[in-house]
Parts: sequence; C-alpha cells; structure tokens
Amino acid sequence: MQSTSMNRKAAIIGGSLGGLFAANLLLRNGWDVDVFERVPEELSGRGAGIVTHPELFDVMLAAGVRIDASIGVKVRSRVTFAQDGSVDSERELPQTLTAWSKMYHVLRSALPDQHYHCGAVVTDIADGRDRAAITLSDGSVVQADLVVAADGFRSAVREKFLPDAQLKYAGYVAWRGLVDENALSSETHAALFEKFAFCLPPREQMIGYPVAGNANSTKPGERRYNFVWYRATSEDKDLPNLLTDGTGKVWASGIPPTHIRREVLAEMEDAAFALLAPQFAEVVTRATQPLFQPIFDLEVPKMAFGRIALLGDAAFVARPHCGMGVTKAAGDAMALVTALAHNTDTLDALSEYSDLRTQFGTAIVQHARHLGAYMQAQLKDATEREMAERYRTPEAVMRETAVPAHF
Repeated sequence: MQSTSMNRKAAIIGGSLGGLFAANLLLRNGWDVDVFERVPEELSGRGAGIVTHPELFDVMLAAGVRIDASIGVKVRSRVTFAQDGSVDSERELPQTLTAWSKMYHVLRSALPDQHYHCGAVVTDIADGRDRAAITLSDGSVVQADLVVAADGFRSAVREKFLPDAQLKYAGYVAWRGLVDENALSSETHAALFEKFAFCLPPREQMIGYPVAGNANSTKPGERRYNFVWYRATSEDKDLPNLLTDGTGKVWASGIPPTHIRREVLAEMEDAAFALLAPQFAEVVTRATQPLFQPIFDLEVPKMAFGRIALLGDAAFVARPHCGMGVTKAAGDAMALVTALAHNTDTLDALSEYSDLRTQFGTAIVQHARHLGAYMQAQLKDATEREMAERYRTPEAVMRETAVPAHF
C-alpha cells in the first residue's frame, strides 16, 4: 500500500465520522490518504441522532460535502412537557437535526473508495525519526508522514501513549432509541414532530427530536423520532445488572442492543409509563431496538505524539448534553489540516494542533459536566440533589442543552 506520488502520506485509524472528516479534508489539501477501519463492512447501519451546529456545516463544505435540505430535519422551537403531557414551557430555537447514518453516508460518498479499507485491524503503531508506521493484522506495515488516531472513545492508540488517561463513569446512563414516524399516534406526532422536546421527571431527563429515517430520508412520513433518556445508575450494582446478558455474561465495555435482557427492557418501559409524559412513553415503547450507553468523561493532556495525532473521541470524551461530539471531531479535523497547511514541518504543525484543540476539548468536557451535574447528583446525598435541582428549570435546560458552544 505504498504511495507512488510525491504527496505527503496520511494513515487514518478509524473510519467513522472523525476519520472521514480528516480523510476528506486531507485529501482535498494535497495529501495521499488511507483510512483503516477494523469493522469488515461499512458502518452505514447506525442511526443515533446528531445535533448540528454552524461549525459542523462549515467543515462539511470544506470536506467536499454538498449540503442541501436532505441533510437533516429542521425544527423551529423547543418545548418541555409536564408529566401529564401538557406543555410546561416553550421557546423559539431553529435548529437542524440529523442522524449518524446520514452523516456517514455523505462523508463516505465524498471519499473515493480506494482510500477506505474495511476489515483493516491495526495491531501496532510507532513514531520514527522521518516517518510513523502502523502494523496491520496481516503483518503488513504502512509508513506515513502523519498518523491520525480517530479510533473512538476506547482508543487503543490513546491507551498506548496515555495509559493513565482513563474513562470516568459519570453515574448515569443514556437510553437511546428510534421510532418510525408513521408508528406514532397522530396526537403524539402532532405534539413532538417539528420540535426539540424535553421532559424533566424527578431525578431524570428526557430529550427527543426528529431525524432522518430509513435510507436517510427526511421526507415527512419517512422520518424517525430519536430519544435520549438519562437515568441515574449506580456503578457497583445497577450498571453491572444492565450489562449482563441472558447467559450471565457481563459486557463491561458495552452490551450489544440485541443482548439486552427482556426483563431490563420491560423495566425500562414500565418506568417510561410511570415517569414520562405520555408522548414520550409512547416513543420509548414503540422504539424498534432501544439501547443504553454509560456516560463517561475523559480528558487528555496532549493530542500529538511526534507524527501521531489523536482526533475526536480518541482524545476527549464529553457527555452528550452539549451535543458537540460530531462537531468537535469535525473541528479537530479542520484545525489539524489548517495547522499542516500553515506549517510545512509536520511535527511543529501537530504541536500547534495539540495546543489549540486540547484547550478546546478541555472546555467542552467542563461545559458538558456542568450540564450533566444534575444527573450526577442523583446518586449523592439529599443536600447535593437539592442544590442541583435549583439549576434544572425547563427554561435553563432548553437554553443550554445542545446549543453552539462559544469558548
């Protein structure tokens, strides 16, 4: 897989959104690029919702993605529902919501196939005096002027260079799910679609919004509704129970949705009827394959090691309250390419990149912790829960959740 051109060579570990942003931007800035994705098939089947921000669209345009009305679903306002289903509060806030699969599709389509390698497992990585090198599971070695580690929140590259940087569990999980638009009752559809919606039962938080549907369609009638439900979950007892499948196996790194026990799902659905506005209870119980994600924080002191750079969740993992995960990865990729364009010395460019984005990543993680402080307080004493409650008005939550960050 040796390059035959005189261009600088970049090897990107991880073919999800962060890796695709980096690949498209580097390719359009004169680099030879190869993306190595360990999963044997392309990743198009995922469907989590994504909140967009202006910076995200700027980077997409720079990456060669054509943006039109099909990129997402537009909403005009935010609304908070009381437990009985009545509207507690509402405010205007236009926004575009999209889905992971839609973002993957447009970014992958922008990258010529010869640059993307599925089933390519990286087993080792090393920095050298003149070039870095990655070793693949078939024994082949790829030399590169730059290696971008975009291998996600459990990054093996980060583990190698920063073994002390560990994920910290925040004390709660996010249940997620998608339900087809046409599976909702007309009353629930009228209440939820075209809006970014919230419900704030005691000690919990639910948000939901419309996203692209099957085949990434954003046409009315073909969309889906995405929900994220934050629930306090103790690390010593409740979380291991959720992570245990029907055979008794504990999936410590995350249980596949199809392995979640039926009784766990039944308890979650019962809680939806008991705690949530009826509109959200309907969404939860009609979702096709609910899943949950333990919520973590992670920070790193630096994002570059010689010719090797961390990007996206491989560097900083922020709680999803600020809705900045994909935008942060896109911003990392843009900052990396900008630093490389302004500085012909790769090592100096990566040092500049690391200084800039480490500062930004730290600010995002701190902001997300602030937004998630209420949920984290739920496993603490009554005094801390009472203090956290003061900052959880519907107006405050709607104002601060998943809005553009300015640092």
